[in-house]
Amino acid sequence: MAPLGLAEWELLGVALLVGSFVGVVIDRLPDRVPLVRSRSRCAHCAAVLGAGDLVPLASWLASRGRCRHCGAWLGWFYPGVELAALAVAAVSVSFDRGVDAWIDALLGWWLLALAWIDWRRGVLPDVLTLPLIALGLAAAWGLAPDEVKDRAVGAAAGYLVLWLVAWVYRRLRGREGLGLGDAKLLAAAGAWVGASGLPSVLAGAAMGALAAAGIMHLTGRRLDRYSALPFGPFLAGAAWLVWLLGPVAY
Repeated sequence: MAPLGLAEWELLGVALLVGSFVGVVIDRLPDRVPLVRSRSRCAHCAAVLGAGDLVPLASWLASRGRCRHCGAWLGWFYPGVELAALAVAAVSVSFDRGVDAWIDALLGWWLLALAWIDWRRGVLPDVLTLPLIALGLAAAWGLAPDEVKDRAVGAAAGYLVLWLVAWVYRRLRGREGLGLGDAKLLAAAGAWVGASGLPSVLAGAAMGALAAAGIMHLTGRRLDRYSALPFGPFLAGAAWLVWLLGPVAY
């Protein structure tokens, strides 16, 4: 592959800034707090944070992870999201160049926000899942017109498959076992990877969820039939991997 060009270095250069914004989305969107018009404050002393407090990663490192006003520990959330966003960009430029690398990263960042929100809050907001469906179809229309039909079928099939699973589970168990947010996320995955990629997304997500459940069990967390494990993070991760690598041949 050709060495990194200006477009790839720009992508890596903005990754931490994007990660900071993704962190704001994860933190505020589920509570419907304005993303840009609400000032950032310390969660402990409510002091308004200035520009010097909000430089991605650098401010956290300079303050050793503590609020400069009250000294409270700020936690790993924001630097963790920023580093994850940088990792998304690094993986993207390792697979593609130019516009393709930017598309890889934008999809990865969007899925990162959805995965993290679902893991923390157990919800996949429509304001993120539904536009992702439209963006996947629009990307196919503009960049790969011959794939539009497969992507449209993938979006419809993705929703219907998990809607049916949720319906059957509810009928058999008398309670919810899978949210429709997961169905909408799989529809978004289908809009990006097409109907041909859906089996790989589902298989990858299922294996990831089983591995996570196994790790939880080994680390002492008790799991039973009433335990809840968000499926969205595994769907998001599998969808991005299938986008980058292509579907597995069965």
